[in-house]
This record gives sequence, structure tokens and C-alpha cells, in this order.
Amino acid sequence: MTLEANLSVGTVAKRAGVAVSALHFYEKKGLIRSWRNQGNQRRYKRDVLRRIAVIKAAQKMGITLEEVKETLSTLPEKRTPNKEDWANMSRQWQRQLDEKIAYMQRVRAYVDGCIGCGCLSMQRCPIYNPEDKLANVDGGAVLLDHPELGD
Repeated sequence: MTLEANLSVGTVAKRAGVAVSALHFYEKKGLIRSWRNQGNQRRYKRDVLRRIAVIKAAQKMGITLEEVKETLSTLPEKRTPNKEDWANMSRQWQRQLDEKIAYMQRVRAYVDGCIGCGCLSMQRCPIYNPEDKLANVDGGAVLLDHPELGD
């Protein structure tokens, strides 16, 4: 099998099960790359299909595209991941997923407490921001795990 850049964007989209716009998006984000033929049409090497499969698998696991890009950028010469690479990536992503699961479990515990108190206990609520303590620390919504909140 040749790795020549001869697959059209439509062929890759169909084979990978993604929209053409997704390929353009992945390319803009630096996750995949294409070349232009003499007619200025995008062409892809066959190994892009494996790379897209890795991207899609990671997304289904809750790995962000930025995290995927960071991981793929560690491969020599930005090559497509092989079986050994996948094992390394999956170990790294498992650690990230463990951290996300632990975070979500903490959030779930806070939500349970909120449902129980019905916002009647403003002194003990984990998401209450007394005296707007976070005004000088952070913008936007109050973060459940923000160190300034306390109990």
C-alpha cells in the first residue's frame, strides 16, 4: 500500500465517516494535513484514515481536540500513530480521564448537597460566593472547585 497523497477530501470523509467540513476543521486545528495537487485540490495520504480514527476514538472518550493535538504532536515527524503509540496515548488519556472522573464525582457530591439544602443554608453551600469573594479572582460563573470558595 502506498502512502502517496492521492485520496480526495470526499473519499476520506466517506471512508472516515465524517463530514468534509470536519476534515477542514481538523486540518485547521493541525490534527491532519493534506497536500494540493496540480489542480489545487486537497489530497490526503491513506494513513490519514487511521489518524482520524484515533481522533474520533479520543473524542468519544471525552478527550478534547486540544489534548489530542498535544498528544499527536509528540510523535516523531508527526507520523500516524501505530499500535505502540496507541498504547502510550491510551495510558496518558486514561490518567486524564481518571482526573476528569474524580472531578465529576466531586461536582456530583456538591450538587447532591445543593439539592438537599434547597439553598436554605447559604453559609454551608459549596457553590455560594459569599460577599462576592471571587470578584477579584475570576470572571464568569462560580467554579465548584475554586480554592477561594471554601465551605
